[in-house]
This record gives sequence, C-alpha cells and structure tokens, in this order.
Amino acid sequence: MDIVTVWVREMSDRMEIAIDLLWLRPRQVGGTEFYIRNLLDGFLRLEEDYHFILLVSKDNRDSLSHYAKDDRISLLEANVESANIARRILWQFFCQNRLLRRNHIRKCFVPVYCRPLFNGGITYINVIHDLQAAHYPEYHPFHEIAYSRLCWWLDVHFSKHIVAISDWVREDIMVRYHVKPEKITTIYNPITVDPNEMVSMTELSEKYGVSENEYYYTVSQLIPHKNLDTIIEVMSWIKEQKIDLPGRLLISGVNGESRKTLERQIRDRGLDREITLTGFVENVERNALYKYSRAFLFPSVFEGFGMPPIEAMLFGTVVIAADRTCIPEVTQGKANYVADPYDVQEWIRVMQAPVDRIGEMDFGVYDQGRLTRKYYQMLLDMLG
Repeated sequence: MDIVTVWVREMSDRMEIAIDLLWLRPRQVGGTEFYIRNLLDGFLRLEEDYHFILLVSKDNRDSLSHYAKDDRISLLEANVESANIARRILWQFFCQNRLLRRNHIRKCFVPVYCRPLFNGGITYINVIHDLQAAHYPEYHPFHEIAYSRLCWWLDVHFSKHIVAISDWVREDIMVRYHVKPEKITTIYNPITVDPNEMVSMTELSEKYGVSENEYYYTVSQLIPHKNLDTIIEVMSWIKEQKIDLPGRLLISGVNGESRKTLERQIRDRGLDREITLTGFVENVERNALYKYSRAFLFPSVFEGFGMPPIEAMLFGTVVIAADRTCIPEVTQGKANYVADPYDVQEWIRVMQAPVDRIGEMDFGVYDQGRLTRKYYQMLLDMLG
C-alpha cells in the first residue's frame, strides 16, 4: 500500500462536519454565544483528528476566524449577514443545502434550533435550548412564534438527532412533540470561568460606586420573562422601608425589548442611584461583579439552562433564584429558591437569610472537557 493510498484512506476516515454559525450575532444573542464559544474552545483541546467547517456570515466571520488557526478547522463564508435576520433565514431555508453540497459537505451540526426547510441531501443534528415562544407567546411577535414552531417541528421530524441542554428541556420536547426518548440526548452547557480573569474591587468601586458585599448582581437579557421588574420592586421596597440589606443592584446584559420599560420603572421609583444597567460587560468585569456581590439574584421564570447562577457559584457567591423550570436542576438544589418569583416579600425574606451550600455542588458536570467529549462522541455516533 503506497503513501498516497494511506493518506486518502485516512482522510476518508476523518470526521468532517459543518457547524452552522450563521445565527451568531456577536454580543447580541446572550447565553447561546457563550455556550458555542465554550464548546468550540473545547473542541480545540481535543486530540482527535477531525475536520470542522464553520459556516460563517460576512459580519460574524472576523469574530470566529481565530478558530481556523487550528488546521482541523476551516471557515466557509455564506453570502449573507447575520444582522439581517429575515434574509439570513430565507437564505438558510433555500440556499444553505446547495452551498454545503457544492463544497462536498453532507453532515451539519446546528447548535441552535434553526435549519433549512428540507434536508436536501444533508444530515442535520440540532440543539434545542428551550421552547420559550411556546410557553410565553405573549412576549414574542407573531412571526417569531411562527418561525420557532416551524423550526422545532422540522428538527423533530427531519433532523437525525436533537440535543437538549437540560433534562427539563428534554422532557418538555418529548411531551410537546411526542418525541421518542432515544432521539434526544441531554448535554449540559459547558461552563468555564477563569478566577484570575478579573478586575479589582477598586476598579469596580471607581466605575460603579459599589463596595464589596454591599450590592446585588444579576446577568440577564432585558426581556419580560427574565422578571427583572420584580427585582426592581424589591430594591424599591428595601429603600422605602429602610430594610437592612444592600441598597444597590447592578444588572448586566445585552439590550432587549424591555430596556425602556425597565429604565422608566427605575426612574419612576427614584432608583437611579440604586440600580445600574451596565449593558454588556467583558468577562474580567463580570467575574469581579460576581465575586464581590452580596448575592447573585436570578428572578427569571423561564430558562432552558441558565448559565449565570452556576458561574456565580463558581466564584463562591450565594445565588437566590426563582424556583422555576430547569433552575433547581442545573443548580443541583443548592441555591436559595423563591417559590413565587413575583412575590416581593418572599424575595426579601430569602435575601435576609440565604444559606450557603456551594460546597455541596458537583461542578464537574459542567466541565468543558467532559462535555466537549460528550458532544464529540455524539457527533461521531450520529454523523461519523
């Protein structure tokens, strides 16, 4: 057997899969961006000889180009911009399969629920992070609900396999779409935080006027089901009743349709000095805000996974969260839970006497290496 024949055989055995990243709008899609970047970083640390082709857009290519420094990863640019969501969806529906076939790609992993209308000779695996628009249609315009439901239906009926990011999401999909259990695999989101990647408390104090252990912190998109308006009411009650709790709250997160409503609520309650909307913050600042806060508040009433509470606990910060959807599952029952997430008085009672059970957490279940290998094995089993 000559060298060329051996090389051709090795290349044919190499796992070659496209990873669809056209949906990624840098710094605008919240936790899903952290999820996919953590996963891609994990793939880089694997020793296996694979070939992943990242399907990128004109306007997100630069933010993903560094992955191609590894010779096992290459980029394939589509003639579309991720920021133009409507055009991107139409292109994906009707043109994506043709681009993949033209580049001799027959397998595609999509880390979110969106996908083409037909398989078109391509085998797809999709990740469903949640069925939020089905549970809270009142928070979404009609076209978003219609698109989400169409894609979930396509995932269930045409994708070869589905990944759910928590057992709660997996059960939700099975119940709503009558999916057989063997078609869905639960794989938690990989979570990585670097304890050395942090600004000083002095820098936080200078920028936000806060002191260590004398403020609360949360990370959230500014959208209705995140329930931030309840936490604003909590802070208003603390101020008005002079309750012996920190009177400062910092909220970090990308913009959402509720931003103006929240700003008006803060202004109307006279809480401009007490509550700060920081917008997007880099990891070095976010990590410090986690670490030095009195507690991390997570009032969201609907999550598919919920990375911020776990990140906060990794920094040793007590978490107080709504007892809804997957949150008790992914925090392993070790956070402090509010049974009625809309009850201001219950929030205050829990905030007055939180229990620290972080030492009982098994953080290994979120380990990047462990979860990346689980993804890799799933792709190998289903697409290899």
